[in-house]
Amino acid sequence: MFSDITVEKLVPLLEGQKMVLIDVRSPSEYKDFSIPGSINIPFFTDEERAEIGTIYKQISEAAARERGLEIISAKLPAFIREFQQIEGEKTVFCWRGGMRSRTTATLLDLMNIHVHRLDGGIRAYRKWVVQELEAFQVPRTAYVLNGLTGTGKTRILTALQKEGYPVIDLEGMANHKGSIFGHIGQNPHNQKMFDSLMIHQLRKLQSAPYILFEAESNRIGKIVIPPFLSELKDTCTQLIIDMPMEVRIQEILDDYRPWEYQAECMEAFLRIKSRIHTPIAKQIEEDLRSSNFASAVRLLLENYYDERYNHTASQYPEAQKVKISVSSIEEATEAVKKIVAKGMKPAMLK
Repeated sequence: MFSDITVEKLVPLLEGQKMVLIDVRSPSEYKDFSIPGSINIPFFTDEERAEIGTIYKQISEAAARERGLEIISAKLPAFIREFQQIEGEKTVFCWRGGMRSRTTATLLDLMNIHVHRLDGGIRAYRKWVVQELEAFQVPRTAYVLNGLTGTGKTRILTALQKEGYPVIDLEGMANHKGSIFGHIGQNPHNQKMFDSLMIHQLRKLQSAPYILFEAESNRIGKIVIPPFLSELKDTCTQLIIDMPMEVRIQEILDDYRPWEYQAECMEAFLRIKSRIHTPIAKQIEEDLRSSNFASAVRLLLENYYDERYNHTASQYPEAQKVKISVSSIEEATEAVKKIVAKGMKPAMLK
C-alpha cells in the first residue's frame, strides 16, 4: 500500500536530492507551476481533463469517473512503464492530493511499485512556501551588486555562485532579465514558481554569514520580490560596478542577442519610446529597424537607462557604496571576492 507524506517531511528529502517528485497533473497545470525539480507524467492530458470536467458539470460525477476510467485504462501499460523507468524513492502529487495522485499510487502499488503520495498535493506545498517566506530570517549582512545597465551583474553573480558563494540570483529565479526587454528570449516564471525557488535557496543559505544579490527594483517583470530583501537592499553594502561604455554595449548585445529577436525588441522599445526625447527616440527606432543594434543600445543607455540608474543610486548614502572600476566581468568578479574576503561594510553596519 502506498504511504502519504507531508510537505514538512518531504522538503528535507527533496532538498537532499533523496526523493523524485512526479507531478501527475495535466501538462498545462505543470507548465503553469509545479514543485521545483519535479517531472510530469500526466494522468490526463489537457484535452482529457477538459472533457471529464465537462461531463462532471453537465451530466454527473459518476459519469465523469466512468469516462476517466475508460481513458486511463486504454493507456495504463504506457503510464506504468514511465514510472518503472524512474529509479529511487518517489512521491506523486496532484492539485489537492485527490483522485489523480491517489489512483496513480494505488495502480503503482498493484504493480509492486511503491510511491509516496503528497498529503494535500501542490496546494499544501504552496501554503508551506508562503508561510516559510513570511517567517524567514535572512542574514543581516549582504552585498548588493549595483551599477549601470550592462555591467554584467548577473554574470558576476553566476560566476560567484559556481564557486560556492552564497548568492541569491533574483533574475534567474524570475527567468527575466529585469528590464523592459527582460522577457525577450525567456520564459518568465510566475510568482508561485519564483517564490518556490526563492525559499529553497534561502533555506540552503540560512547559515551563511552574508548573502550576495543584485540591486533590483521591487518588481522583476511581473514578479514581486520579498519585502525583506528590499529592506535589506536599502541598508547594506552597495558594490558599484563601473565599466567602460563600449564594454557595457558589448555585454548587452551578447546577453540579449537583438538580431535574433528584432521584432520583440522593437515591441518592447515602443513601450518606453514616449519617455525618451523625440529625436533620440526616432533614431533608436531607426537603428533597431536597420539592425544597427550597437548604436541603439548606446542611445538607450545614454538617454534612458543611465539617467534612471543615477537617480536611484543617488538615494544611497556614500557610506554604503564601494566603487569597483574594472574593464571586464572577470576583473569585477575577482574584485567582489576580495571585498567580501575583507569584510567591507558600510559604516551603519559596523
